[in-house]
Amino acid sequence: MAQWQEFLDRGWIRFDQDTALQAWAEHARPLALQAAEDPAHAEWLDCQGTWFIGVDALPNDLSGQLAGGPPLQGAPLEFIARHFGGVADLHRAQVSVVYPGYPRPRAGENDAAFRYRSRRDAAHVDGVKMFGAARHRRVEEPHAWVLGIPLTDSPTDAAPLVVWEGSHEVMRRGFARAFAGHDPQDWHLVDVTEAYKKARAEVFETCSRVCVHARPGEAYLMHRLCLHGVAAWEEMPKVEKADTQGRAIAYFRPDQTSGVAAWIKDP
Repeated sequence: MAQWQEFLDRGWIRFDQDTALQAWAEHARPLALQAAEDPAHAEWLDCQGTWFIGVDALPNDLSGQLAGGPPLQGAPLEFIARHFGGVADLHRAQVSVVYPGYPRPRAGENDAAFRYRSRRDAAHVDGVKMFGAARHRRVEEPHAWVLGIPLTDSPTDAAPLVVWEGSHEVMRRGFARAFAGHDPQDWHLVDVTEAYKKARAEVFETCSRVCVHARPGEAYLMHRLCLHGVAAWEEMPKVEKADTQGRAIAYFRPDQTSGVAAWIKDP
């Protein structure tokens, strides 16, 4: 229960080396890096070539297993099964690869958005999407949890994940205020823009920013409401993309099957 309480308090937890997970990561690594170089996935290479977003880029099955490879199992999956009522069917994993030079502006990103990316690590809550010409926000993709599995052994300053500890509870309160007075069945349609911005500002003022580094065989699990982002790659400027395979992480974030109501209320 100590790990579960740590997860509830901090909003994330890191898992130490696991042989089963390392076997999965070793099998997934070449497939992930191949996906990042595949011209068919060119739309996912952004930030002037320094970030491969890689949505659904890994061809795993519903259990997370890749053809010819070991099953996706180990301590993180056991933790999820024990505390989240099992592991639901998984989507094709995101393959997030960051290269030296990150961050650079995304295609179409204005100066204010790029300053936010640079200053605040593009901090966000997964599943909160922009919509309409005014780029307001609503919860379109409520997730159950977010599992990150490193695929490359990268330096600690190579664009690590950034997490604001305890931010999940601040964001939960903010979303709850936005949903107040609305029918739970309509919460996925509610404009949460202002509540999201206010809660995010409170997180920056009150929560600790922590860089999370892990190696293949290790993993981290984040609470679905946790504010998080990606830090800059702090390598020397002379390092070019061609000199590295990049910092690659596979992410699983399955849907919360009970919708936004469970997304905001469940532990």
